[in-house]
Amino acid sequence: MLFFLEKALFVMIFFRVLSGSVEVFAAYLMFRFNDLEKAIIINSSLALIGPFIFILTTIVGLFGIADKISFQKFIFILLGVCLIMFGVLKGE
Repeated sequence: MLFFLEKALFVMIFFRVLSGSVEVFAAYLMFRFNDLEKAIIINSSLALIGPFIFILTTIVGLFGIADKISFQKFIFILLGVCLIMFGVLKGE
C-alpha cells in the first residue's frame, strides 16, 4: 500500500523522528558514561534542542496549511507558540 504524504507533513515527521533519535542517543550516552554530572549536562543540552524542534515543526506545519487558514488565524497560532515558549523558558 502506497501512502501519499504532503511535503510539510513528511518534514514534520522527519524532525520528530530525528528529535526522538537524539533523545534515545542521549539516554544511551547517560547510560554509557554512568556519571550524574555528565548526565545533567546531556539533559541540559536536550532542553535546548526540544524547543527548537517544537518551533521548527510548528513553522513547517503552518506553512503547509498557510493557504487554508486566514491571516488572522495564522497570527494567533504564531502568537500562541510564542506564548508557550515564553512560559516555558521564562521559568519562575
